[in-house]
Amino acid sequence: MSAASSSWQRGVVRADFPILDQAVNGHPLVYLDNAATSQKPRAVIEAMQRFYERDNSNVHRGIHTLSHRATVAYEGARERAAEFLGAADASEIIFTRGTTEAINLVANSWGGAFLREGDRVLLTEMEHHSNLVPWHLLAERLKLELLHVPITGDDGLLDLERVDGLLDAGVKLFAFTHVSNTLGTVNPAAELCRRARERGIITLVDAAQSAGHQPVNAREIGCDFLAASGHKLCGPTGIGILYGRRDLLDAMPPFLGGGEMILKVGLSASTFKKAPQRFEAGTPPFAEAVGLRAAMDYLDDIGREAIFEHDRELARHARAGLADLPGIRLLGTPDGAGIVSFHFDEIHAHDIVTFADQAGIAMRGGHHCTQPLMTRLGLDSTTRASFYFYNTREEADRLVETMARIHKFFTG
Repeated sequence: MSAASSSWQRGVVRADFPILDQAVNGHPLVYLDNAATSQKPRAVIEAMQRFYERDNSNVHRGIHTLSHRATVAYEGARERAAEFLGAADASEIIFTRGTTEAINLVANSWGGAFLREGDRVLLTEMEHHSNLVPWHLLAERLKLELLHVPITGDDGLLDLERVDGLLDAGVKLFAFTHVSNTLGTVNPAAELCRRARERGIITLVDAAQSAGHQPVNAREIGCDFLAASGHKLCGPTGIGILYGRRDLLDAMPPFLGGGEMILKVGLSASTFKKAPQRFEAGTPPFAEAVGLRAAMDYLDDIGREAIFEHDRELARHARAGLADLPGIRLLGTPDGAGIVSFHFDEIHAHDIVTFADQAGIAMRGGHHCTQPLMTRLGLDSTTRASFYFYNTREEADRLVETMARIHKFFTG
């Protein structure tokens, strides 16, 4: 393991997370639900507390000192997000409520303006509902056709041999997840974007599961849009990031209307600011932006490459132990991210996570907002353990031991 990983095992970084220092149902907490939301380090909690105690004021609109401080902090967070995601300029960063709103923004603004009846949008079978439902709604409204890249089986890999043929079928936009929240599959985002770009196809990358776990650079990936959520990368809830190429953003109409995004308003018409303000109507999440900046600083101090290797190593270790249990079906690939998804033949995922909670282990059981993927796999649910840099090898062992006890309890 790397030096950074060794320090995690000694608890140096883990101690930064107050929530982890507790017992649940009489057992030390093992938090393995990181794909749903990550925990927050003191650096984030304290940054938001300092802001509320000293600088809290609405941004952009005031000329008093507190408003100036808040505006500087908010726009500073935008600049930091541009650096974090490899944008060319801070004007390519729009703050949203999360990945879901970011994708809806693209679907309704770019899609509503540039897609026409009969156009095709390419997705994949492994998409989260947040990268399916917005396109369903738009397809119904505009009479679009949705195509999907299939997966190859339980390994959860995209069938890359099918991609070119699908892209050549009149596709105008290709939207796909960077890392599957259910399977942990790490898709070759740069390759997929290159194939689309060669055909003049716009791309959107859902980076909700990747931005906080590995280096993500939008320009190196070559995507046109990229979406991420603050709460999945040690930041606060209620804030997300949409990266968009500046020329595309400037050509898109507003998504929401209201204060701050306007140049001039009359009784019958309005004119609008350029991006990013055009897409940030109303009071923005300025305190959350302060917390998000602290989270990005925190992650980069550790190193996202080291985080990815640590997460994947723990997932591989857990998979190896789980593979020895009878009646288990492991999904995904050992070469994926820090996510292990599995199914026991005779035990429902909800029963598993309920019993695991009694042992102090927080996991997720269900369809993970990927119902079409579950249908493709012939399942209604899986049990999912998702790791992050504050998890340890000992916790992975506790997971395996607890699953063995659960299996024995249900099957005798």
